[in-house]
Amino acid sequence: MTERLTIRRPDDWHLHLRDGAMLRAVLPETARHFARAIIMPNLVPPVVTGADATAYRDRIMAALPEGMQFTPLMTLYLTEQTDPDDVAAAHASGLITAVKLYPAGATTNSQSGVRNLDHVRPVLERMAEIGLPLCIHGEVTDPATDIFDREEAFLNGVLRPLTQEIPDLKITLEHITTHHGIRFVREAEGDVAGTITTHHLMINRNHMLAGGIRPHYYCLPIVKRASHQRALIAAATSGDPRFFLGTDSAPHLDHAKISECGCAGVFSAPNTMSCLAQLFEEYEALDKLEAFTSLNGPARYGLPVNEETITLEKRDTPCNYPAKYHTPDGTLTLFDPTVPLYWHVLD
Repeated sequence: MTERLTIRRPDDWHLHLRDGAMLRAVLPETARHFARAIIMPNLVPPVVTGADATAYRDRIMAALPEGMQFTPLMTLYLTEQTDPDDVAAAHASGLITAVKLYPAGATTNSQSGVRNLDHVRPVLERMAEIGLPLCIHGEVTDPATDIFDREEAFLNGVLRPLTQEIPDLKITLEHITTHHGIRFVREAEGDVAGTITTHHLMINRNHMLAGGIRPHYYCLPIVKRASHQRALIAAATSGDPRFFLGTDSAPHLDHAKISECGCAGVFSAPNTMSCLAQLFEEYEALDKLEAFTSLNGPARYGLPVNEETITLEKRDTPCNYPAKYHTPDGTLTLFDPTVPLYWHVLD
């Protein structure tokens, strides 16, 4: 049985770092294990222009503790007022790695997102021309659509027509949560890949709802049935280069999670690699872990793989990650994978 595993240093292809005190609290937890991350732009106000992205990148680097190495891969928040020339210039300069599409109202701080794709078509067409990827939160926001069906509805009603109309647009379907999403990526006519989160691999909606509501498992897209979870695990552990890790680690302070209208988001950056090693071992796929965490994403985004490595070691004693992390504004709770974790990331 494998007791120690060394892989290329992983990257996170979907990460929320927030800003201010929260940024300073959570950034070291990602930089400890991950070399790079696609940084989500849904701040208040959002990161819309190249100038916004430059300023945010500077704040991230200023918050990085001395001695740590980390590269933020910046994105722009797509709005119906986004200037195609500004996007192209930010891409040409090397400032941004992708543009993020939030359907307006789909998730945290998405109010400035897109309501009508026709209004952003010039931007999408320019992105297809220059090879700039579009990262998509794939859910409809129609209140008549059940929350557990919103990903499937988006795939059929929005994404499929988009891939047919602009087939050269490079799309990352983020945080896939259903077997419909997995099948869509595998059968897509256009240039489509997908990220899968740590928590959607580890839990399903029973963990969130059975025996009492657990607000720290509430996220968007919401966790689905166990059958969907099994489809995600099969894709992640398959070695298929179209699927790779995007943690969607999304910290919220406890008082914002545990409230009358709790925030959506799971903070998983610190224990992701331990979770994944344990899961991949359970499914006899430890030999595929490096592809999912460290190889497929760079290949998709046209970046070199990391030269550095990390080593994981399986021990008899479980990992001892803190349950709570502290900021000057309050505490936040680490994702609980529901089982003890025995794969330790070595310093």
